[in-house]
Amino acid sequence: MSSFFKPIFLLLVCATLSLAAPAQLLPTPSKTPESASQPDPLGRDTPSGTIYGFLQAAQSGSYSIASQYLQMTNARRAAQGEELATQLKAVMDRAFSGNLRLISNRPEGTPQDGVSSDRQRIGTLSAGDVDAELNLVRVSDPGGAKIWLISSDTLAKVPELYDRLEERQMESHLPNFLVRNELFGMPIWQWLGILLAIPFAAGVGWLLTWILGLFQKLRRRQPPRATAWSAISRPLWLLFAAVVHVICERHLGLPLLPRHYYQLTIGVVFIIGWAWLIERFLGQIARRFRERAISMGRKGAGSLLLLGERVLKALIVILALFVILGSLGFNMTTALAGLGIGGIAVAFAAQKTLENLFGGVSLLADEVIRVGDVCRFGDRTGTVEDISLRSTRIRTPERSELSIPNGSLATMNIENLSRRDKILFNTKLGLRYETSADQLRYVLAQIRRLFYEHPKVETDGARIRFIGYDNSALTLEVFCYVLTRDGAEFLAIQEDLLLRIMDIVAASGTGFAFPSRALYLSRDSGLDKEKTAAIAHEVQQWRENKKLPFPDFASSDISEFSNSLPYPQPDSALRSRK
Repeated sequence: MSSFFKPIFLLLVCATLSLAAPAQLLPTPSKTPESASQPDPLGRDTPSGTIYGFLQAAQSGSYSIASQYLQMTNARRAAQGEELATQLKAVMDRAFSGNLRLISNRPEGTPQDGVSSDRQRIGTLSAGDVDAELNLVRVSDPGGAKIWLISSDTLAKVPELYDRLEERQMESHLPNFLVRNELFGMPIWQWLGILLAIPFAAGVGWLLTWILGLFQKLRRRQPPRATAWSAISRPLWLLFAAVVHVICERHLGLPLLPRHYYQLTIGVVFIIGWAWLIERFLGQIARRFRERAISMGRKGAGSLLLLGERVLKALIVILALFVILGSLGFNMTTALAGLGIGGIAVAFAAQKTLENLFGGVSLLADEVIRVGDVCRFGDRTGTVEDISLRSTRIRTPERSELSIPNGSLATMNIENLSRRDKILFNTKLGLRYETSADQLRYVLAQIRRLFYEHPKVETDGARIRFIGYDNSALTLEVFCYVLTRDGAEFLAIQEDLLLRIMDIVAASGTGFAFPSRALYLSRDSGLDKEKTAAIAHEVQQWRENKKLPFPDFASSDISEFSNSLPYPQPDSALRSRK
């Protein structure tokens, strides 16, 4: 089903269900302990029960039952009850002014100014030059229970009001079978009128929306922003269509009870339309603020606005739901009290959900991460694509989508790679053990010079050092920062440095070591006896002179040869500059 016909179908279903099954929308009367023990079988315990019960009975054609809601003697009810109920039904359908939703559903009624406690003013009946008030009176039934009936003073005016009713001109021009035949207490021609008014209202609503868009274009001398206008055009169309349909309905003259349920239904449509329009309007405002924040470099504020927009949408939906329930006659005071108690239970049951919600807010408020940042989360790396109410979605290098709950993310060590001002280049080189000391000096000097020459290497802190003898190699460590923040560019610069280092090693005449072990075959010449004897004599002299340097040298000896070794070496380039 296309998006154009979905609202039409929704309005059609709502109108049909509301008129076909009105009993489901009747307000539930509250009952005292006395009435709860022996409720009136006709529902006359409350003013609303009396009015709705009379209208339902009369609409179904059960005028003998409808007469039980009238205040009259049994003899008069037997003689004139059905006729008077028929006339009252016609008068209420065409001459009633009032709001059925305001009728009390309490057994004792609602206090009204200038009205005694045993009476209720419901509305006004007006036909021609005759006016009368529709009143209810509380009396005792034969069993002693208190019930509400349509008062006798109102009934006295009914015949005169009935005579003043004007015949509908539209009915005189319609086929007789459409006027005489009824469906759910309403003539067939009125059903057809309601159904035909739906596409008509939809078309007029679309035309009004198009005219409004054209006016905006001419006033601004440029077309309105496509995204903004398309966001609010559909709820505007729904509201315009609902207004046109209400105008059409007033010309149909629906009976009172179907008209009441139609008003409930169209009221729900209006609430949905206004909530939809407000949600779209505030969403556009939030989007503009978010775009402005992002353009100013405040991506964290933009992400926080996005999260706030989603929370606001949820609140609008909840508020609209409560308004709809209130318009349908539900007791919202009890519902709100239950919501408070239920909210505590939900808070305990949804601790993780709330933890994720507040975790997302804290992440956005602190601007730890932003949409578009490349981050490392534990052992996983990826690009932040969205920060929602419950979780944060990450696009991994494998192009899979990783979802992390915001509560876990708030306690996780996050490494934001997008905020690096430079990238570390740190590697180790292993040269063959056959490398001479001068070859090693050449490699160190040339790589050090490479760092000074390369425009993408930060000179301060760049170093290469001979750090030790490994099992199968002479190990050199390279440490420097590459002047880039982009990962792809860093890989290119790193590749260039490694290739240049390979050229330097090759030019020195040595090579990179492989994991290996060398086996040398030769005749053992033994130890050098002269050196061995000389060293043994020197150590013996230490013992005799009490100068054996264990566990350490004497303090006087340390002060004598401390800092006596020349560094850098006498042939060093740095030493020659001093």
